[in-house]
Amino acid sequence: MTLPYSQYPLARALRGIQGAGYKFVAWGTMHKEEGESKGVPVMPADATPTKAKELGQKCRDLGLEPLMMFSGIYPEDPKAIEVFKARILQAAAVGMPQVLTFGHTKGLNRKLWVERFKELGPIARDHGVLLVVKQHGETGEVTGGIVREVDDKNVQVNYDAGNVMDYTMGKVNPLEDIKACATNIRSFCIKDHRLFPINQDCAPGLGEIDHYRLLHHVAFTGLSMPLCCENISVPAVKATTPEEIDANARRSREFLELVIRGLQAA
Repeated sequence: MTLPYSQYPLARALRGIQGAGYKFVAWGTMHKEEGESKGVPVMPADATPTKAKELGQKCRDLGLEPLMMFSGIYPEDPKAIEVFKARILQAAAVGMPQVLTFGHTKGLNRKLWVERFKELGPIARDHGVLLVVKQHGETGEVTGGIVREVDDKNVQVNYDAGNVMDYTMGKVNPLEDIKACATNIRSFCIKDHRLFPINQDCAPGLGEIDHYRLLHHVAFTGLSMPLCCENISVPAVKATTPEEIDANARRSREFLELVIRGLQAA
């Protein structure tokens, strides 16, 4: 995911991800571009599908297949339907399989979420795009329940174990929580979390979450499932150069590849 490089231009993020050995990419939200005082959206919500397709081609020219973009809006927002429709069209133009969404951390309006996802599911299906919902202050039990109530094959779960541990301060164990939504998971936002020596999200393998046990729940489903590295940081050690982020990206990829190989070999 380009998100760890948000303080640097998007082009540098893509080169770093390529150089770290990745073959796939998820688009983050904003990047600091040269000459701009504020962050620039990777893909504005009002950008045309043609514009999105052009960025998708730039990724492919680097050998990176685009997998996912952020919706950039909460499902309960008054403009959510409009923006989601635009994101679906953008993703379809790119040939990008998933659009990611989540709610704010103050709780969600479940009834409204279900209504809106029921409306959006057929649109996503018509364009060959999955809407995936992740935990952001909630749990897999909650998002799994919402997705099952929506009951549309193009509205599924994205699991973020680090978020579950972070927002519940370790009171909810992701390894137990994932069981409530495992059959609906179609992708992961990969981040680990630890409570000591600092309470912080971090790179997979550097936190307290056992990724062997986490990924075992989906390892033998027969599905191709994006594992998008949203956080690749080292606890208490801030990367101060893009090259340090490159090293973190490579470390995260190598760790996940070892976990997957181990699960397949066991």
